[in-house]
Amino acid sequence: MKEELIKQVAQKTGLSPDMARVAVDTMLSFLKEKLPGPIAAEVDTVMNGGGGLGDIGKTLGGLFG
Repeated sequence: MKEELIKQVAQKTGLSPDMARVAVDTMLSFLKEKLPGPIAAEVDTVMNGGGGLGDIGKTLGGLFG
């Protein structure tokens, strides 16, 4: 999924793939700093091709009752 996101950022912004990768990595780092730990871990899982939105939903559900 991360590679797809990098490709879309490159296409939509005109950035080189290397610069799009830096932009995506920066955005993901920012999100992971701001999100609660369990959700931040899910971001890594999803971006690396595992899990899915259902897993994030389960984590959110666990955090909020």
